[in-house]
Amino acid sequence: MPAVKKADREALAAAGLIAVEKSGRSFVLSVTDRGWHWAGDHLDAALPPAFRVMQDWLARLGGHLEQSGRTLADFIGAPPEPAEPAETAPKKASAKKAPAKKASGKSASAKKAPAKKAAAKTAAEKTARSLAKAKPAPAALRARIEEAYLALTGGARARAVRLSELRAQLAEFDRATLDAGLAHIQKTNKAARFTQLSDPKALTQADREAAYSPAGEPFHLLWIQA
Repeated sequence: MPAVKKADREALAAAGLIAVEKSGRSFVLSVTDRGWHWAGDHLDAALPPAFRVMQDWLARLGGHLEQSGRTLADFIGAPPEPAEPAETAPKKASAKKAPAKKASGKSASAKKAPAKKAAAKTAAEKTARSLAKAKPAPAALRARIEEAYLALTGGARARAVRLSELRAQLAEFDRATLDAGLAHIQKTNKAARFTQLSDPKALTQADREAAYSPAGEPFHLLWIQA
């Protein structure tokens, strides 16, 4: 894996695209929801001529995600669990053996730590599988978004709803999942449209952060006509 330069790391972290954690003398980098969303929106971005194969591959990936209604984060999946450190080879027995009781006591305590790690790892894997199963299908997610829209309008249609309020109403979904649902509505519901808040004075920081940007252009409002 190529090294990430300090300037690049700090710029990505400042933009909220990655999270940085210190681990000993190293840094552990992880992509945030905003980072996954940005990457998914820029799969068709131009690359240098030497990366033509990568350019074609990303274009095909973008087409697949668009047809399936999945997000880039869903496609990549959760990161693999770190491998357990290999056990060191047992030392050769010395001529003088330790008493049997002391040896058995040390052996029992040494086995407890790996057992606890294995149990924690199993629990984490089960939780990850449960979260993956909890993600709704595109049609179910679209219905949930429309339900939240009507809850905010008091059951009326053809009214503007701020995406900042809609995201707050649907806080059980992460940003990538909800953006996938908005994309599904944009593609399948001709009676729905996204618009911008053109008045800078009416645009709050919450509106900016909640904007839906399918092609780099931010939208702040959702209308569902029928």
